Amino acid sequence: MKKTYKLIDLDCANCARKMEDAIRKIDGVTDVSVNFLTQKMVLEAEDDKFDAALKSAVKACQKVEPDCQIVIK
Repeated sequence: MKKTYKLIDLDCANCARKMEDAIRKIDGVTDVSVNFLTQKMVLEAEDDKFDAALKSAVKACQKVEPDCQIVIK
């Protein structure tokens, strides 16, 4: 499954790279892209592990950039 999420208050490209690196290590994640310019994250994970991977991705992003929010609809 592949979904795109809007990011709010992502401050720098270096933080985006750190977020990508942390999210790639999460079990079930097959690919991730965090784009500083568009303020978007594209997360691709196994269907049965997607919800858990998304939850872990949010936590990983908060560790790198505490002010950044991921808009989950």
